[in-house]
Amino acid sequence: MEFGVQVNVYRTNWDDVRASVEAMEAGRWDSVWFADHFIPPGANHDQEALTAFEGLSAIAFAGGMTKKLRLGNLVLGNTYRNPALVAKIAGTIDTMTEGRFTLAIGAGWYKREHEAYGWEFPSMKERQDRFEEACELLRQLIHSQDPVDYKGNYYDIDSARLSPGSYDPEKPIPIMVGGTGPKRTLRTLARYGDVMNLDGWAGGGMSLEYYKAKAEILEKHCEDCGRDPAEIRRTLLMPCYLTEDQGLIDRVTKGLGPGTVAGSAQQIIDRIGEFKDAGIAEIMFGGIASGDVDRLQMYEEEIVSKV
Repeated sequence: MEFGVQVNVYRTNWDDVRASVEAMEAGRWDSVWFADHFIPPGANHDQEALTAFEGLSAIAFAGGMTKKLRLGNLVLGNTYRNPALVAKIAGTIDTMTEGRFTLAIGAGWYKREHEAYGWEFPSMKERQDRFEEACELLRQLIHSQDPVDYKGNYYDIDSARLSPGSYDPEKPIPIMVGGTGPKRTLRTLARYGDVMNLDGWAGGGMSLEYYKAKAEILEKHCEDCGRDPAEIRRTLLMPCYLTEDQGLIDRVTKGLGPGTVAGSAQQIIDRIGEFKDAGIAEIMFGGIASGDVDRLQMYEEEIVSKV
């Protein structure tokens, strides 16, 4: 199993972000992930002035700081950028980092940042329609060595060639489809994605049963579209609290839902083992503050090195 961390890039400063990335590069970690928000989620009017680093430029900079860590965003908002532009940026980052980039993208949900930056915030149905179309377009651009024509309801391209494209044409940039909505998102993943990610911040908890239920739905969509479900890598964004404080454990479980991973190192290792046995290939820990190098090293020594 591989391990990464979602390093916080809002309500922070770049020195702390840099310290986390450098510590991970020097340690046992496999990947680093940044969010993609233009306003810190949950911000009130005054808090909107707090830092929120743009996701793609920040992860590209992290790529230049590192040699081994795989890189990505959990996850890009489709409504913020034209998907053909996203493909171009992805090809650039993947080439510059010698094949270490994962293009992770979701439908978008944060209404306030759309209002703040003057972007349309469509209905849920339209956002899902746009997202499915974007994923189809992205896959065609990433997997084709020839110019691509695409005409959809929302996005059109005319003989567009992705150059630079994937660093290794034999290993196209993987597309992570963010979200696990049963009817639309998991169907989009089955059709166009390469990586599934169960997001523990999104509600629903992080129980093994919850993951298995989502995986079963994905496998049904794969069957419907003729896709081998084994082609889709399974990952978790896991809010994780290494603590003996029962009060904290109770609070985070109440807030995040059943199955929240909180407790002693051995309890966390046991939970990770359950997911590993269920086919999870990678866990990205969430909840470690950027710049908290001591906690990163604690997780590395007490959990990562022993799984």
